[in-house]
Amino acid sequence: MIIVGHLLGFEGDTANTFEVVIQLGSILAVVVMFWRRLFGLIGIHFGKPPAHEGQGSGRLSLIHILLGMIPAVVLGLIFHDTIKSLFNPINVMYALIVGGVLLIAAEVLKPKEPRAIGVDDMTYRQAFVIGCFQCLALWPGFSRSGATISGGMLMGVSRYAASEFSFLLAVPMMMGATVLDVYKSIGFLNASDIPMFAVGFIMAFIVALIAIKTFLQLIKRISFIPFAIYRFIVAAVVYVVFF
Repeated sequence: MIIVGHLLGFEGDTANTFEVVIQLGSILAVVVMFWRRLFGLIGIHFGKPPAHEGQGSGRLSLIHILLGMIPAVVLGLIFHDTIKSLFNPINVMYALIVGGVLLIAAEVLKPKEPRAIGVDDMTYRQAFVIGCFQCLALWPGFSRSGATISGGMLMGVSRYAASEFSFLLAVPMMMGATVLDVYKSIGFLNASDIPMFAVGFIMAFIVALIAIKTFLQLIKRISFIPFAIYRFIVAAVVYVVFF
């Protein structure tokens, strides 16, 4: 969004509000994909509840989610305005590179045998450390999912479980950030922009839904190395275009 916005000259208050709408569409896609698990977090189960197994507390709970949220929420609230000032191509380029390096490091340094096969096996400590890694995503362009999944893998969480936890963690995190942005952007909403926002919301929802499904299928077969290479390529393109 940051890079495309700069290329198209679509910046300013309207662009920022449009970004908020896009985020809402993406959040809805995550909710649709993981609605059973999300209801399970508040004790509402459809069908057979997950088995109690593994080294963790026995079942993923709201405590895991809260522990994963706390570090980024605290830093995000303290440095919200500073973070917004970092939304420019050069910072995004560096974030793409560092994020790619982290993905490779996670694949190389992860334990040979994961200590948490599924999200229900995760410990509170693993959830908190993943939350600390999520702070890296406050750096525009870093990728929240890349940061949290890498942190999870380094902590011994399987690739798939780390990915699932990352998506579950995204719902309250993105919702909180979006509500704050909506509050700050509400004065810039115009009736004439509603059709554009509606199309953006619907497209974001559809694309995010397809992307999540495809991603979860891919990581069962491949590592994150191709994703890291992709980030390096995008960083190179950003450098060529903007510098």
